[in-house]
Amino acid sequence: MERDELGNWLRLTLTPGVGNESARKLLAAFGLPHALWQQSPEALQQVVAPAQAKALRSEPDGLAALLERTWSWLQEAPVDGVKHQIVALGDANYPPSLLCIDDPPLLLYLLGTGALRAAALARSIAVVGSRNPSPQGATNARNFSRSLGQAGLTVVSGLALGIDGAAHEGALESLAPGAQGLATIAVVGTGLDRVYPGQHRDLARRISQNGLLLSEYPLGTPPLSANFPRRNRLIAGLAQGTLVVEAALKSGSLITARLTAEQGKEVFAIPGSIHLTQARGCHALIKQGAKLVESVQDVLEEMGFSRVEDPAPTQDLADQGLLQALGLDPVGLDALQARCGLEMADLQAQLMALELDGEVARLPGGLFQRQMRD
Repeated sequence: MERDELGNWLRLTLTPGVGNESARKLLAAFGLPHALWQQSPEALQQVVAPAQAKALRSEPDGLAALLERTWSWLQEAPVDGVKHQIVALGDANYPPSLLCIDDPPLLLYLLGTGALRAAALARSIAVVGSRNPSPQGATNARNFSRSLGQAGLTVVSGLALGIDGAAHEGALESLAPGAQGLATIAVVGTGLDRVYPGQHRDLARRISQNGLLLSEYPLGTPPLSANFPRRNRLIAGLAQGTLVVEAALKSGSLITARLTAEQGKEVFAIPGSIHLTQARGCHALIKQGAKLVESVQDVLEEMGFSRVEDPAPTQDLADQGLLQALGLDPVGLDALQARCGLEMADLQAQLMALELDGEVARLPGGLFQRQMRD
């Protein structure tokens, strides 16, 4: 993209009162953005409202500074293969799947070693969920994403705390040492010169080295609350299906699931304990027709992808009475002692050992929960 062309696209995106829908109507009527500035007010008013036509006649505030900043960013030399890219609506590299959503962005900002190739997006799945997952939920997100990645799928998520972060981590772990590929795509709600949340700065760096960070927002855009629900339509649009690992009833993940279903794609949900708030959204989705998922194979078979052996190790728990006594729901010490009959000191010692081995998680309120492996 040349500097003048970039300036024209930025001018269109910055024009007050002209959103994506109006911009698409203008582009359909007059062609590329530079043609808009050559139109008379009367011609523009045949497509958009008078106030919008008037706004299009003036250069938006801040355009020159944003153009300089964006052009400099775009010209930065790749480091370790990490490139800065901008793809405009109508460009040959614009993902076809995003053209099918209700509100495709005018510009996509990309940061990473990967590319939005159709073949990679054809084998992709969104993995989303709660920002405050249970220990088991975070483990499921990571293990499922690792296995999906090893099956050759690209994992799409939103770089948020909790399930999103665990999903990206698992996808990165699916790559063999030294291998490169589009392991994961992080769709973010800020400009790509920022990382939000700050705790994921290192994760974002690693995603850029083995995947892509993607945003529709100009450089410098802060983490505004309204941006994050909007980016969910891109997560749903890029992926061929959505797996919800854990979600409360009012979770943003349910927005992603709804948009996925509206696009005619599969929605998957992992069930959880009836006592777990973070599981209620998944249970609601299952009641509404989402596919109940117990293993990675359930997802692969439903989506018509090749089978893969789950790499997570399995265990013979026949002689592990304490793990059996724990069951699947959170449980307190007294109730657990009553189930297994161990002396309290022995029980606490065994729980500590299992906790260190990652078999058991200690929850608030003195509760313990077994960590199931994929």
